[in-house]
Amino acid sequence: MSKYLLGIDQGTSSTRAVVFSETAVPVSTAQHEYDQLFSKAGWVEQNPEDIWQTTISSCQNVFQELSLCADDVAAIGITNQRETTILWDKVTGKPIYNAIAWQDSRTAEYCQQLIDDGHEESVRAKTGLMLSPYFSASKIKWLLDNVEGARTQAEQGKLLFGTVDCFLLWRLTGGASHKTDATNASRTLLFNIHTQQWDQALLDLFSIPKTLLPEVLDSSADFGKTDANLLGGEIAITGMAGDQQAALFGQTCFDAGMVKSTYGTGAFILGNTGDKAINSQHKLLTTVAYRLNGKVTYGLEGSIFVAGAGIKWLRDHLKVIKNAAQTEKLACEANPNSQVVFVPSFTGLGAPYWDPNALASITGLSLDTGIAEIVRAYLQGCCFATKDVIDVMLAEDAFALKQLHVDGGMAASNWMLQFLADILDIDVVRPKVTETTVLGAVFLAGLHIGVFDSLAHIKKLWQPERDFKPAMPADKRNAMYRRWQKAINKVVT
Repeated sequence: MSKYLLGIDQGTSSTRAVVFSETAVPVSTAQHEYDQLFSKAGWVEQNPEDIWQTTISSCQNVFQELSLCADDVAAIGITNQRETTILWDKVTGKPIYNAIAWQDSRTAEYCQQLIDDGHEESVRAKTGLMLSPYFSASKIKWLLDNVEGARTQAEQGKLLFGTVDCFLLWRLTGGASHKTDATNASRTLLFNIHTQQWDQALLDLFSIPKTLLPEVLDSSADFGKTDANLLGGEIAITGMAGDQQAALFGQTCFDAGMVKSTYGTGAFILGNTGDKAINSQHKLLTTVAYRLNGKVTYGLEGSIFVAGAGIKWLRDHLKVIKNAAQTEKLACEANPNSQVVFVPSFTGLGAPYWDPNALASITGLSLDTGIAEIVRAYLQGCCFATKDVIDVMLAEDAFALKQLHVDGGMAASNWMLQFLADILDIDVVRPKVTETTVLGAVFLAGLHIGVFDSLAHIKKLWQPERDFKPAMPADKRNAMYRRWQKAINKVVT
């Protein structure tokens, strides 16, 4: 048996390759950042070639560091930024346009027109999603309608669509495999999560030819093999899931009622609802958490569009910090009586507001406000936004939440996680491996080939690193949350 598993984590601003041992211990990591493109207000794009190059370079880097050959790697798991949309030529593999990123809101007016025309209820019943520019369908339509010749080519069967996982799979297999998994398919607004099929009525609604779409497999399945020229030999690709579902799997939230929150570019709270697809009454998303052996496990999700991206904004645009680690020290130094509130809605508001036009704001400034107070308010804002989602999640009666599993880059901050526990009034648990998104992809890949023989086996491999317990008095917690609610109500359009 080969010694290692390779995880590819293709994110919004960087791509990482992580080599894991057969006991799910990370051994080596390589990461490359790339730029997002902001050509117009509300437009967020990425160069698909940057996505590809950072992916293959990261993989090659970890191979070189460990002196690996293809035979040393049992399988590959892929996890990815979801909803981001790419169309490419079926023969040449060349994208016809930039990738339209998940945060992009250029189709907000079109989605609103569909809502005004009365389509929201039927779309939500099939997909579990809001009629929002966040998801892939309206992005595909925009590309077909606005890139010269695209619709004609699509109708002639000359183009392919994929979310990032699908695009990378196609490239990694040398064009041999045009497939995705059920979690990524469930984020397109074109997939019926109850029948587990692409839905023709939804395709007709968005004027999208079915020939564009990939085959949908389980999250742990035979997706194909890498082109031998890329990594020195063929390697099976046997795991695939969208980043938030992969994080849920990596956190071993296999029981109904378990919830995780991932703090990456955005923040995403996802809870396992078992075999029940719950129709949210509070604008949460019903989604496929994972699909194994044809059996679907569903989830409820609340999306916060900006989390770590705001830390990058503080670093690169305001230049008030040099790196993310500084936020911990500044938060500790901030005036504890400061009433600054930072609403991080740089790309609109997700759950439970769903307002693509909301702008970010900082309120409560005074003459003694400094960098420390602003940075601390940003960390608090991400926690308050989490509470907004957790509160409505609890109102669905699907969860009796006693603890929240957390992961992602921002979860390295002890100060933030203690504040999160305080404001939620529940335990917040950080695992030893905080990059559980890529770990989840590796778990899925290893499960298919027998490296991990069951979910119970995987669960034994997960280990907590620290449990943050709430310690804030209720009156203080409630007063701070009321200030947040006043601030966020000012940005909702």
